[in-house]
Amino acid sequence: MNYIFDYIMIPLQLIIVFFTLYYFIIAFFGIWRRKEKKIMTPQNSFAIIVAAHNEEQVIGQLVENLHVLKYPRELYDIFVVADNCKDNTAEIARDAGAIVFERFCLEQRGKGYAMEWMFAKLFKLERNYDSVVIFDADNLVDQNFLLEMNNRLCKGEKVIQGYLDSKNPHDTWIAGTFAISFWVVNHIWHLAKYNIGLSSVLGGTGMCISTDVLRKFGWGATCLTEDMEFTMKVLLKGIPTTWAHDAIVYDEKPLTFEQSWRQRKRWAQGHFDIAGRYIPSMLYEGIKQRDIRILDGVLHLFQPYFLILSTSFVLMSYIYTIVPFYTNIINKILPVEVMTAIGVGQYLFPVMILWMIGAKGKSWWYLIFYPLFVYSWIPITILGFFHRNDREWSHTQHTRSISYKDVLLTQKNEFSKEDFLSKQAVK
Repeated sequence: MNYIFDYIMIPLQLIIVFFTLYYFIIAFFGIWRRKEKKIMTPQNSFAIIVAAHNEEQVIGQLVENLHVLKYPRELYDIFVVADNCKDNTAEIARDAGAIVFERFCLEQRGKGYAMEWMFAKLFKLERNYDSVVIFDADNLVDQNFLLEMNNRLCKGEKVIQGYLDSKNPHDTWIAGTFAISFWVVNHIWHLAKYNIGLSSVLGGTGMCISTDVLRKFGWGATCLTEDMEFTMKVLLKGIPTTWAHDAIVYDEKPLTFEQSWRQRKRWAQGHFDIAGRYIPSMLYEGIKQRDIRILDGVLHLFQPYFLILSTSFVLMSYIYTIVPFYTNIINKILPVEVMTAIGVGQYLFPVMILWMIGAKGKSWWYLIFYPLFVYSWIPITILGFFHRNDREWSHTQHTRSISYKDVLLTQKNEFSKEDFLSKQAVK
């Protein structure tokens, strides 16, 4: 050790090198698809659950969309939890054909609590379902969604995340860059991990969970990021989250930077909260069981800490250029060529993904602003750390009332005349 700060800076540099290489290598596995023989015969029954808080502007379109999925109607039911609603959400959902449960509990606010309450109601019904599917009220759903989830359930998968797309990627530059970030993560993270056998993470909507898992382990996820909490809870029990690339859900993205900031800050707060509660036990079990999937889950939970550490290192490296106060080992570990490849790859991967999915012209224009969106995560994550113990739930208002037909018209795929003329689909 040449400097006193080496005791801190050398381990920090090793952490940065490890995380950078780890996720850069994994990303390459997201540019191809596994060959898959699908089971397309409907076998599983589904309880579709939508948690809605003051969503009268969008709930009708989703329920109508869910009625025309390409899956036997007798094999699924549509439930809406009107959670502490002060508007006409419940009435509109009923008129659209959903089974509506109204919940009023101001002490326990948030989607996680609403889902816990709804699962208790569901398991008291006479009918038993093979699995539950969870959507947000602002979503629209691909007509083959249940067929794709049925395929995965038939293959023994228990907790499955669908492809998270956007229903309004061209509204504003914020909505556009938000959509790009989801498309990129869908491929270089979710699909990549699925291809190599690692666990994915639930994304809050488009989720499919076997009722056997829910009955055995319970829900118990009521923090600000209930999806991640449940993911880690069942991963500890040996149940990974898998990825269904063709089960597509269209999510409404924020229109303004302020909305985006608030939503992502809530995600960061929840991430830190779960990391603090789950990393110790997951690290212990991962090492004890020698389970790479659990250890990978630890790395995922550590990500916001890594962002803060790497940002701090960048700031200290500027000081280093003036007054060297530690031994720089990164250049010794990683050749300049590798560092250059990683730097270029960070900007090349989004371009590759947009090309792969056939993105339209406006999305390419929004790609210019994508780095601004990415780097805005730094202050958001730092604020999330300082507010990690604040668990007050905040609602994201949804106003983009778009029908499933509108989404179809923006896609490259061809659809049958019946799809377009369906009363529910075009209403």
